[in-house]
Amino acid sequence: MLTQTNDPGGAENTARPMRGPGRPVGDREEKRAELLRAATSVIAEQGFAGASLRKVAERAGYTTGAVTYYFANKSDLVHAIAESRFDRYDTLLDAVAPEADIRGLLQQWLEMSVGEPEFSHVMSQLLANTQFDAKLRETIARRYASYRARFADVVREGQRRGTIRDDISAVILGDQIGAMGDGLAIIAPLEPHNFGADKIEQILDGVIRLISPP
Repeated sequence: MLTQTNDPGGAENTARPMRGPGRPVGDREEKRAELLRAATSVIAEQGFAGASLRKVAERAGYTTGAVTYYFANKSDLVHAIAESRFDRYDTLLDAVAPEADIRGLLQQWLEMSVGEPEFSHVMSQLLANTQFDAKLRETIARRYASYRARFADVVREGQRRGTIRDDISAVILGDQIGAMGDGLAIIAPLEPHNFGADKIEQILDGVIRLISPP
């Protein structure tokens, strides 16, 4: 749908897209990402049960029909959110993998947890819902297994370089570091006053001492 907008001089009309029923106007991937952001905000504020397609549509400024153009139903939308969460994790790994920068990875992880509390809130909601949604459980298990395998490769590279202790297997050490990161990602948004810049630096220093060669 288009409306005509006159310029101040009345000399020329320009067409401007409006949001209306059906497919949102504009780039497909951009609009899909916009709806995922809206759904993330709604889930973070109202929980999984309270996140209806109607509320997501209202948050994004679209109709419910526009949401179902991209996501067939709520389950489809939730699975897309889960995939997007792990896409963020993969992006973090991509940035640190070449240098096996474990400190950099954990720092970004903590900064994301403290600076974007809804990220961790939504992830917690997704994990809680896996007991009711077998497909979601399979999706998260598959993506998390892939992440853990890639993380073990990063640790293994650090061991090869001599910056990470090699008396513990890369898989076990990677799982230990990941468990610490997961725990901090849950606690940090709940107690942001306890996770200022100085505290984060102290935590990172402690982790590096633990994984450094004896």
